[in-house]
Amino acid sequence: MAEKLGVYIHIPFCKAKCDYCDFYSRPCREESMDDYLKALLEHIKETAPMARGWQVDTIYIGGGTPSVFGASRLAKLLSAVRRRFEVTRDAEITCEANPESADRKFLTAIRRAGVNRLSLGMQSACDGELAAVHRLHTFSQAAEAVAMARKARIKNLSLDLIYGLPGQDMASWQKSVEAAIALKPEHLSCYGLKVEPGTPLDGRVTRGEVLPDDDQQADMYLWMVERLAKAGFAQYEISNFARPGFQSRHNLKYWMGKSYVGFGPAAHSDFGGRRYSFIRDLDQYINGILHGGTVIDQSELIPRRERGSEYLMLRLRTVQGIEEWEYRREFSLNFDPLEQKLEEYERQGWAARRDRRWYLTPKGFLVSNQLISDLLTIQEASTLENILPRLREAGRLPRRT
Repeated sequence: MAEKLGVYIHIPFCKAKCDYCDFYSRPCREESMDDYLKALLEHIKETAPMARGWQVDTIYIGGGTPSVFGASRLAKLLSAVRRRFEVTRDAEITCEANPESADRKFLTAIRRAGVNRLSLGMQSACDGELAAVHRLHTFSQAAEAVAMARKARIKNLSLDLIYGLPGQDMASWQKSVEAAIALKPEHLSCYGLKVEPGTPLDGRVTRGEVLPDDDQQADMYLWMVERLAKAGFAQYEISNFARPGFQSRHNLKYWMGKSYVGFGPAAHSDFGGRRYSFIRDLDQYINGILHGGTVIDQSELIPRRERGSEYLMLRLRTVQGIEEWEYRREFSLNFDPLEQKLEEYERQGWAARRDRRWYLTPKGFLVSNQLISDLLTIQEASTLENILPRLREAGRLPRRT
């Protein structure tokens, strides 16, 4: 059976950059779009031979704002991927869009081009909160975009929401969640606002603007998890919730450590045992692909031990969690020290287990960075304990005197 592969295509264009965004994007660069399309098509052509024998079962077009790239260009990209790669008949093909640039004509065109999943950046149902971070749309535009997506016969819809926005409180967050539920999406991605260094929001906070604090965000998160469960959305990752059968298959590849290839500036790949990324510069990427030049930013082979660390970091973001014998079998590492720590987390209400499988609870998800960091420290110490005796036996380390 052929191994499965995900494809990510980055569209680094947008009408304007939101105050909180640190993804690589270039506002107001319409003049570069055609050259960028040529570069992507050439890059896809160059890369495809390396994936012979693999089947592409997910394609994700992200950004930036892919909807500003135009349906015609997106259709050419999808056609190229199908022509160059072996794409499965049931492949999940996602396109991100923002409400102000997703009209019915665009949505119908991308659906005909093969897009079967739409990820729409709603973010809030409160126009004041949207304006506070310089989103270009209103909630009514988001609701209209959802209606147009359904008229375009898109049957798999995901909405993005953010909690912790400037001026947001529990009441307005509850309003946004209820409004999103009422729009009847199949999937919800709900993210806590993170103030990224160098963003306009970071400057605002530095100058004294106050945002909802950690305790307020925690209350919003825990209320949301409970409310979405009652509404039929099962949590399957820290920030993601879906109706049965509508989990994001592409994003699960990241969290489950599966293979994927990326295209575009700042895009990442994990393929053939190597992790690599491309430069965060639109012009250099275009010139490098079309005229010959370096487009790789970083590249590294991933040793087995580091894969064990990734297993902990990524799987513990999901409700599936980690499993003792899976860990022992895949990485030849001792699970016992980890289990002792997980039992401590269990007593704190941060973790739970089913049989031999451990997973974090919603309360654990809130402090997952620290919990996972502690587990990685324990893993590193345990690995050294196993390696040092072997090195001494091989004569590569002095014995204790």
